[in-house]
Amino acid sequence: MKIAMVGSGYVGLVSGACFADFGHDVVCIDKDQSKIDRLHDGVMPIFEPGLADLVAANVKAGRLSFTTSLTEGIAGAAAIFIAVGTPSRRGDGHADLSFVYAVAQEIGESLSNDAVVVTKSTVPVGTGDEVERILRGSGTKHRFAVVSNPEFLREGAAIGDFKHPDRIVIGTEEDFGREIMHEVYRPLFLNQSPILFTSRRSAELIKYAGNAFLATKIMFINEMADLCEKVGANVQDVSRGIGSDKRIGPKFLNAGPGYGGSCFPKDTLALLKTAEDYESPVRIVEAVVKANDHRKRAMGRKVIEAIGGLDAARGKRVALLGLTFKPNTDDMRDSPAIAIAQALQDVGVEVTAYDPEGMDLAAPLMPGVVMKSDAYAAIEGADAIAIVTEWDAFRALDFARVKLLAKAPVLVDLRNIYQPADLRSAGFEYVSVGRA
Repeated sequence: MKIAMVGSGYVGLVSGACFADFGHDVVCIDKDQSKIDRLHDGVMPIFEPGLADLVAANVKAGRLSFTTSLTEGIAGAAAIFIAVGTPSRRGDGHADLSFVYAVAQEIGESLSNDAVVVTKSTVPVGTGDEVERILRGSGTKHRFAVVSNPEFLREGAAIGDFKHPDRIVIGTEEDFGREIMHEVYRPLFLNQSPILFTSRRSAELIKYAGNAFLATKIMFINEMADLCEKVGANVQDVSRGIGSDKRIGPKFLNAGPGYGGSCFPKDTLALLKTAEDYESPVRIVEAVVKANDHRKRAMGRKVIEAIGGLDAARGKRVALLGLTFKPNTDDMRDSPAIAIAQALQDVGVEVTAYDPEGMDLAAPLMPGVVMKSDAYAAIEGADAIAIVTEWDAFRALDFARVKLLAKAPVLVDLRNIYQPADLRSAGFEYVSVGRA
């Protein structure tokens, strides 16, 4: 089967490469000529473990190609995926669907055969209806069906998630759409991956509801961590205790500085706007969004307190280890590190930083932060060290060396990757999240 993937960003490129690895003939399409040129040269536009090798193998096998021409790319494709960005619209928080609708219009004008048009982008309820209206209005004479197929890829583990999914959600009311999508995912169907066929609107809402629920789990355990600090409990024990309940589960119960990334911030906002439009408020999600915004600045204040408080902070230096919103990605979108650095700078703290992958993208977002070549260079001369992202590179720091380099042995572990007793026995003032 030939598949066209319109949009060669995170979702489009990973999905396209994985579909090609299943044996499909995949064309990834993007209007950014420089991105396509780099892909032809084997240079990935994003950092994702294993992606470069997967792309290279399927390009070599002749199953994966790249183009800037949508007309050429979709010719003969039985399934055309729309995988363009849907960022928060400036000013009101609604998902910006302009790219989705522009692609739908171009597909309608260029369609040369019967095909299923699949929204892979994360879109609000009802977007598929508008895509269908655009296609019908384009004057195409070919048969088509509009299907919703939301993605559930975790950055840093996207290839594994695609090939071994918890579930595949396909929203369609038409047999034509169901038949084509069944063939698209046949390799996974044979592996008995659960495929859930729903209405199109249900599929659109599943994506937002899932991300909102996970965001809620994150903020719930963060607030429990704050309570643990007040009452003398250990949030990791609490997480294990409640996570062992099969009705709750252990995932997304790690206390930290709040959520960020490409999905949770914009998707929770978009869900709030959809609920507002339909006069069906989602109060829990409203509270989660507000709490997460406050959380990031609060973590900055936690670091300030560790260096003596507001009165003592000016002129001191803090080293931030980890800048991306999570490890194994270079994604800086809504990363807690941005707000933490700003909170420190606002009170006159000098900030140095190191991240294994994210510094090029972080630098323009964090003016005044001095990027260093490695963790120890960032630590040198620091009055405190704050671990913001739990990269493996920070899990076994040489603390004897750290004590020699730092001005003061103060470690603020916002990801709880170390044990308090170990650091205190090594002579550090150690501050973590939700633990005594």
